[in-house]
Amino acid sequence: MDSSPTSSSLASGCVAILVAAGRGSRAGAGEPKQFRSLGGIPLLARTAKVFAGCPAVSRLVLVVPDPEDARIRLKPHLPGTPITFARGGATRQGSTAAGLEAAGDAELVLVHDGVRPFVGPELILRVIETAREVGAAVPVLPVRETLKKLDDRGGIAGTVRREEFALAQTPQGFRPEILKRALQWARENAWEGTDEAEIVEKSGLPVGRVEGSEGNLKITTRADFETARRILEAESGAGGIRVGIGYDVHPLVPGRPLILAGVRVPHSSGPAGHSDGDLICHAATDAILGAAGLPDIGQMFPDSDPALQGSDSLRLLSEAGRRVRDAGFQVINLDLVLVAEEPRIVPHLEAMRTNLARALGCLEPRLGIKGTRGEGLGFEGRREGMAAHAVALLGPGGGG
Repeated sequence: MDSSPTSSSLASGCVAILVAAGRGSRAGAGEPKQFRSLGGIPLLARTAKVFAGCPAVSRLVLVVPDPEDARIRLKPHLPGTPITFARGGATRQGSTAAGLEAAGDAELVLVHDGVRPFVGPELILRVIETAREVGAAVPVLPVRETLKKLDDRGGIAGTVRREEFALAQTPQGFRPEILKRALQWARENAWEGTDEAEIVEKSGLPVGRVEGSEGNLKITTRADFETARRILEAESGAGGIRVGIGYDVHPLVPGRPLILAGVRVPHSSGPAGHSDGDLICHAATDAILGAAGLPDIGQMFPDSDPALQGSDSLRLLSEAGRRVRDAGFQVINLDLVLVAEEPRIVPHLEAMRTNLARALGCLEPRLGIKGTRGEGLGFEGRREGMAAHAVALLGPGGGG
């Protein structure tokens, strides 16, 4: 290993294995596609940067054709990143096994295609959480087109129900002992799977599924490289960044629960409202919807809807986050301010950030929450009500 591994409170010992040991012949003549430049950076280095910047990942294993050659090519682009280079095998399974061995005593492993550079940290986090719960996890996308079954004569044998199928992506997450057991089963039964999740399935172990990302492009052909370059151009342009502002205010009612960012805060009064009156969630919802150019919270979740009476605002925020991802955006940063004379929210900030991160499917470091007093001025200072302000920064890459 080139430097000592780091750890994080979220996923200490989580190792990302980037499999990139193939020749990439479908990308055309030239050097292996994983080392070709994409925006001035080797493709594999660009993918590695995403995992290196994710607090949930402690270190990387890059599975490559020639470890020393890869080290020379990639290390200048990944300064300070804890990396182990491993030599790939003759097959995908062989390369995965080599990466797993190099991962050592990892608590959890992620196996990712080294040529998927647009994977987002939110998707990584979703896979980690499900893999911890189930033991194995795969991100999937629904099949949106009609799905035909082909015959061997160049015709159509029938139409199948697309609802029963999904498209698999990476990263796929595993507890190491589960992946080792599956690979051992595959060797003993001479089975070659198309991905790691299939091997685990065939070995008789459960695999959890998580929502994939439309933007998680796997670069296979020359056309894919052109698509990737267009994505980078869009991300670097002003049109790739969106800012939204949210604001919410509620009068205080004695005896009503005070719910803030999904946390019940002890207090003598709580906000009046059609839902649970969670100002922080409401301001956050309006900020991300506004940044994405979507209808505001009042249009999306009207207070004239009886079904929303007393509703959980975290659930509404989660639904708004899903629609923002469907619109092609991800949360880069969300900053919130609660204006209230009392109570103090500092003791509850960690729980609030955790709730918001889970609702939005993003990492906690992307969220800021703070409180300030009205200092006796205005309705907040007179303890008649509370207000919350939010600023959201979105970028391309819906689904994380």
